Amino acid sequence: MTFTGHLDELRQRLIRCIIASVIGFLGCYAFAERLFNLLMAPLIEVLPPKSTLIFTSLPEAFFTYLKVAFVAGLFAVSPYIFYQIWKFVAPGLYDSERRYFIPMAIFSALFFVSGALFGYFVVFPFGFKFFMGFATDFIRPMPTIREYLGFSLKLLIAFGVIFELPLFIFFLARLGMVTAPGLRKKRKYAVLCSFVVSAILTPPDVVSQTLMAGPLVILYELGIWVAHFFGKKKKQPPTDESDLNDDVAVQK
Repeated sequence: MTFTGHLDELRQRLIRCIIASVIGFLGCYAFAERLFNLLMAPLIEVLPPKSTLIFTSLPEAFFTYLKVAFVAGLFAVSPYIFYQIWKFVAPGLYDSERRYFIPMAIFSALFFVSGALFGYFVVFPFGFKFFMGFATDFIRPMPTIREYLGFSLKLLIAFGVIFELPLFIFFLARLGMVTAPGLRKKRKYAVLCSFVVSAILTPPDVVSQTLMAGPLVILYELGIWVAHFFGKKKKQPPTDESDLNDDVAVQK
């Protein structure tokens, strides 16, 4: 396929992903208020009495529902989006590697959603409880909807992305680009990169960065075992038959 052909293929895949995202958005907008209440639940549980969320501009609540519906739509259609991504990558793979195409698309969506669920059920309660612990009788938290929405949605998407790491390592290992011993040697650099990536993907506070860097390091360790069990095995060079005959003759 020519370079122009690749660009045309990429354009078609992007258009399909955009159409799917719009459909997901329209489907989720009908439940936008319920989805937002669900998103607020971890914060509501730890808010002090008489504290509540506020909005400081007239259209803020309206755009909040739009953002919630859009992100929820992305998660809803994520299997189709990952299918299009792997469909674009598939022509560059060998026939033996293309058999992983469908499983990779399915597991990509599952890991993405699992990462978001981990952020919601594990990170949110711990992180929000920590931040609310600084409230006093004179310091009452009154977070705005816009700030909370940006904070929570960014974390959900970020955790969804980092949970793709084992699959990414699996893909590279099957191509022979990484090996388990090589990943072990680069472990200390991986830990450093985990904190750098966490600093980029999370809001600028140490707690959020640590809550993301920890799972990221664990996922890297999981990726090492994935590369160990599923990595491309190096073929042993064939033994010269004449050398074997010489060895037998010497032994006689």
